Amino acid sequence: MQVLTSRYTFDPAHVTLLKNPDRKMIFHAFEGLRKNVGPQDSLLVFFAGHGVWRDDMQQGFWLPRDAAGMQDPSDWISNSTLRDYIKAIKARHILLVADACFSGGIFKVRDAFGRPSGALEKIFEMPSRKAITSGSLKTVPDRSVFVEYLVKRLKDNRDQYLDAQRLYTSFREAVINNSPVGQTPLYGAIAETGDEGGDFVFVRRR
Repeated sequence: MQVLTSRYTFDPAHVTLLKNPDRKMIFHAFEGLRKNVGPQDSLLVFFAGHGVWRDDMQQGFWLPRDAAGMQDPSDWISNSTLRDYIKAIKARHILLVADACFSGGIFKVRDAFGRPSGALEKIFEMPSRKAITSGSLKTVPDRSVFVEYLVKRLKDNRDQYLDAQRLYTSFREAVINNSPVGQTPLYGAIAETGDEGGDFVFVRRR
């Protein structure tokens, strides 16, 4: 969080930090975003934690602190629920960054996909609902090289404006080359949530 508030135009007063949250805390936070975020706002959601994938349901889940275990899914949070909230939040741009096992399940397809390059103004003008995940449909290690290189690229960036796809491209190879399990980060639109081809833009403080 410190790199975002010190180097980029994230107002600390508008940052909500949930440490080891339970299911109720996560839902309460999303409800607050649904009610309070407006159509000119940009929203970044970062989740670092555990996740599971159910192949028979073709569905991924976040595991909050109060998750009872692998045999009791009653406290899990499904990717479909996350998509419903992301669709309901009225922000112009939403970027979900997830560092969790099976986080790539948020995408409708299993592979990341890009968008045509274009002027930054046009990218910012069009609404976006994008995600960057630490892997696809596999487990990821406890020591996160994903977060390590994500933060490093944000610190090293010298451009005034950095869109999410360029950020992803800048650290993707580093994660692949240094992950002990060969994880491959993904970037793409979150399907059926209102993405129109734009992108989230990080604005560096002058």
